[in-house]
Amino acid sequence: MDPQLIEIFVLALIAGVILFRLYTVLGRRTGHEAPPPDPRVPVNAPRDTAKDNVIALPTRAEQIADRPADPVARGLFDIKLADRDFDADHFVAGSRAAYEIIVTAFARGDRAALKPLLSSEVYAAFEQVIAGREQARQAVEFTFVGFKDTKIVHAALKNRAAEITVAIGAQFISVTHGADGQVVDGDTKSVRDVTDVWTFTRDVRARDPNWLLVATSGGMP
Repeated sequence: MDPQLIEIFVLALIAGVILFRLYTVLGRRTGHEAPPPDPRVPVNAPRDTAKDNVIALPTRAEQIADRPADPVARGLFDIKLADRDFDADHFVAGSRAAYEIIVTAFARGDRAALKPLLSSEVYAAFEQVIAGREQARQAVEFTFVGFKDTKIVHAALKNRAAEITVAIGAQFISVTHGADGQVVDGDTKSVRDVTDVWTFTRDVRARDPNWLLVATSGGMP
């Protein structure tokens, strides 16, 4: 046999073996192959096999449906819904601290301490009383004794404004002296029991966490 023919035959045989192996490795398309992966999904992304175990959070509509029936509790609920950082107990503690600061500053005529804590209307009313004392040359001797109780009596959310009214029972000693040093009002040995009803407000979307005193009634010194 011609050596050249033998060589061609061997090369053809080797090529056939290589093609057969490629065919078996790559496989044939049958029409039932899995679709190509979605290029938008990471190849190693975990499969969502636990959908039934996911606990859905309540929607805002469901939360509103659970609002308390009591008007004060409902108002506090609405404020909390608008401001996740709001806490009623923390507010009450803050209102007591603000009360002591304000009544003490008012008795001393400390305008600088009062102004950032009061609305413009309340500050104007306080300033008028302070100016009247100064004109009459009166001085107030004031000692804060403590609190009896503090209770939220009204709460509401009006657009972005949270509004809370607090009834504050307090005790203090307040004596007003005239220009001649004589006692005009009060008693240095008598502790006064008073109940003040104060209303505070705050924009729930504001970064400033402080509440502003916007209305007062009761027994200020």
